[in-house]
Amino acid sequence: MTQEHPFAQYVRILGKGKTGSRSLTQVEARDAMGMILRGEVEDVQLGAFLMLLRVKEESHEELAGFVNAVRDTLAAPAIPVDLDWASYAGKRRQLPWYLLAALALADSGLRIFMHGAAGHTAERIYSEHVLEAIGELPATNWQQVREKLEISNFAYLPLAKFSPPLQRMIDLRNQFGLRSPVHTLSRLLNPLAAPYSLQSIFHPAYGENHQLAAALLGQPHAAVFKGEAGEAERKPEAVCRIKMVHDGVLSETEWPKLLDGRQEKHETLNIDDLIDAWQNDNMADYGRLAILGTIAIALQLRSPEQDQQQCFDHAESIWQNRDRKRLASR
Repeated sequence: MTQEHPFAQYVRILGKGKTGSRSLTQVEARDAMGMILRGEVEDVQLGAFLMLLRVKEESHEELAGFVNAVRDTLAAPAIPVDLDWASYAGKRRQLPWYLLAALALADSGLRIFMHGAAGHTAERIYSEHVLEAIGELPATNWQQVREKLEISNFAYLPLAKFSPPLQRMIDLRNQFGLRSPVHTLSRLLNPLAAPYSLQSIFHPAYGENHQLAAALLGQPHAAVFKGEAGEAERKPEAVCRIKMVHDGVLSETEWPKLLDGRQEKHETLNIDDLIDAWQNDNMADYGRLAILGTIAIALQLRSPEQDQQQCFDHAESIWQNRDRKRLASR
């Protein structure tokens, strides 16, 4: 009799039917993802595993176990950083105003590490490509991350550069026709162990899982919210509910709308408009409020004792005092 593949047990746990299946424990999830990352799993098993998770929806214990396994493989150096910023969704309706928010925070003295993946969904623009276009070249290795943080308090490293197996799984999106749990767990990685973590979701139902997983992973401070297109960018035209973690204590805050109505989708996204906004404040209210609102969320994450108005006022000061020469015209 042919011996059963060691990974089959994890596919069976997830796929045994409505009454027989269950979620993986954190330990099981860590072991399963470890096998995947070491290349010990057949492609057919990987596809079945990821899609069974997608249908079931991953639990926070599974997410924590997956993140544990990935962190076991990263071997990231000790680089001091204040804020971890996950960027995995891409934009298609609005410009990525969150990038200007992150750069303004960096100009204020915060050391920000951003990581993400690009190209997995058609008709979207991604942080990696936009940053390159505006002169903030992504790093290609950890040493460049260190150097960029020392020079300008900001560094972006593509997922493909520090976890190629995870990037490979994200790239399966076009073969599945669906996103997989990898898009979720990547947001929780925090490779440099920043004390503060900023994450966004597209579907509000995922917010609690992110929050609980962050707490289970021992993340000191985290903020999770539904951002524009799934990026960590406050949507001015919507009420923003933010799930926080502070030293193991879970909480939720609600930020009111900043604009009435719904903005129309742009036919084209002109990256030069970002540079013009940075250099000359030339932008519509939507862009300005998206920037300020995003900065304000990051500020309250770091200083929860401040109320929303204090954070927004501080955000305006940070934006006005940015280095306008940081981004050069193309």
